[in-house]
Amino acid sequence: MAEDVQSQKHEQERRDFLSRCLGGAIACGAAAVTAGSAMSQATAATPETSGGTVPAIPGYDWSKHHWAFGVDATKCIGCLRCVEACKKENNVNADAHHFRTWVERYVYLEGEDNPHVDSQHDPVNIEASGSEGEYRFANRYGDEKVEKAFFVPKLCNHCTHPACVQVCPTGATYKTEDGVVVIDHTYCIGCQYCVQACPYGARFFDERRHVTDKCTWCYHRITKGLQPACVEVCPTGARIFGDRADKQSTISQFIQNNRVYVLKPETGNAPNVFYVGTDKDVT
Repeated sequence: MAEDVQSQKHEQERRDFLSRCLGGAIACGAAAVTAGSAMSQATAATPETSGGTVPAIPGYDWSKHHWAFGVDATKCIGCLRCVEACKKENNVNADAHHFRTWVERYVYLEGEDNPHVDSQHDPVNIEASGSEGEYRFANRYGDEKVEKAFFVPKLCNHCTHPACVQVCPTGATYKTEDGVVVIDHTYCIGCQYCVQACPYGARFFDERRHVTDKCTWCYHRITKGLQPACVEVCPTGARIFGDRADKQSTISQFIQNNRVYVLKPETGNAPNVFYVGTDKDVT
């Protein structure tokens, strides 16, 4: 009981903080819209729509930052500590079907050209955890000849030209001046246009609150000088986060010193999550 109370208190504090930071940045205040007006507003929106009010965060100037994320798949061991930390930090549904960040496993068997992809949606991986509340990677390839295998962390790409912003009819989803795509749940009507528009499957519908949700790079943490929860707990340094406005930052050096690439560049979203250590089959 005490743990539940503490969890509720933490969630309320987190939401209050985000409300203060982000609430004033929403230009559109409609609480509900008709289907016709929603579509017309979505069409009129632009991918670069940003909040117009600087967030009320003491000592933080969002015009001086350009946040970005890096993933080194050669270091990821699939331990899923990042997934667990994210769920606890951001009060994500405690089941095996809702995630702000997740990890996929790519396995190439000898003699096959295409990889076998294990994910959080796989019933075998959920069963391997022994609980409906999480997933683990099942030992299903023990008798196979594995040619190559690696893990790929995934999350919201916080795109430069986010499709989710373009289709949001109320302005609940928008891009901040420091490059983070966020959702103000005060204005979210749960239409799920953004869920359908995201080419990366990074958004989900939260049935408890009847709103959409996704990774925010732990905006309530990074604006205080902290790392996202998933980055902080990664035991191998596979996740990298930082400020591209600082050329000496970890993320700037990661991008500069590696041949990085982004997922689905053909969509034109221009993601700000940069990968190394995977191959062309990862999308």
